[in-house]
This record gives sequence, structure tokens and C-alpha cells, in this order.
Amino acid sequence: MTDLALYSMPSSGNSYKVRLLLALLEHPYRHIPCEANSPALAQAKADGHLPLGKLPALHLPDGTILSESGAILWYLGQGTPWVPETPLAQAQMLAWMFFEQNRHEPVIAVRASLNCYPHLADQATPEVMARLADEGHAILSVMENALAHSPWFAGDAPTLADIALYGYTHTAGSRGGFDMVRFPRLAAWCARIAALPGYRGLDADA
Repeated sequence: MTDLALYSMPSSGNSYKVRLLLALLEHPYRHIPCEANSPALAQAKADGHLPLGKLPALHLPDGTILSESGAILWYLGQGTPWVPETPLAQAQMLAWMFFEQNRHEPVIAVRASLNCYPHLADQATPEVMARLADEGHAILSVMENALAHSPWFAGDAPTLADIALYGYTHTAGSRGGFDMVRFPRLAAWCARIAALPGYRGLDADA
């Protein structure tokens, strides 16, 4: 795949997942950064570059636009080692990707957003932040326990599930304020991902 263009939010874990996979695959692409509340984001929406009104959005050479980070990961991962070969292994990978969007992202990412984005500060009440902290620690515990059986989330090698879960987990402490000392297996897993050839950090393409 060549001539890819990615509209993404530099500070967003959802957007970062796609940038990270592209880096690990060594796929060239053009990055159009659209940070929250920026003129670039407003322009991208006005120009029809974000058909679902959200980031990330991957523009293919034929003009097709793919939205939703999980769908983009699935598209880019086809035919690569990041997608297991058997239907069962693929389903196990997808289960973690659905977990990430359904349970993980609405808590881990939301608490980080309330902490980090000034325009959301009025929503970060003590009650909301405490509830998100409790829910987030429970979610991170599920992940910590899963890593007792394997170094990766869907088998003996990294898959799209690891990319999806890494996006917000690796900054859960620094941005979300979660107590990551509780989760040594998660810390070791994050280190394994950061050691992969081609790895690029969240701020690398900002």
C-alpha cells in the first residue's frame, strides 16, 4: 500500500494506534495532524475528509476513506504477522480489540482526556474522576491477569490486539493518573512493545 494519507489527532490513543502499526509495518504515509479544537480539524470536517466526523481517517489511493481505528488496523494488518492465521486465533484477537473499544477506551481514555484537555476540565468532578479510577483499575486488572499466561494478549506473538490495547494503556499512568505500580505485567508488556523494531512513540509524528 502506497500513497496513504492519515488524518489523525496527535494526542489521541485511537489515532496513535494506526500511526504505530504503520511505523511497525514500515508503510510510508502522509500524516495530516488535526488536534482537538484546532482549525485543521474544523477544515478536515468541512472538506469531507472525515466522513464519520471523527479521527482517525485513512485515505486510500483510490479515494476510499476508512474510519474507526479498529477497522483501519484490521485493513492494514491483513496478510501480515499482526493478524493470526487461524479463525480461532483471529477471533481471540478481535475479542480483545472489542474489549478495548467497549470497556477500556470509555474509561481509561476518558479519564486521561478529562485530566489533559482544558476544554473538558469542567467535567472532571471529583465524583467522576473517582468512579473512572475505580473502573479503570478493575479493567487494568483484567489485562494484568491475562498476561500471567502469555507475553501477548492473543497468542505467543504480538497481534493487532496488542496495538489496540497499547494506545491508551501505555499512558494510563502519566495521562490518566492510574496507579500503574499495581500492574507489573502490564509495565513489562509495554516495554516489550516499545522494544519492537520500528516502534515510534505517541509524540513522534505530532
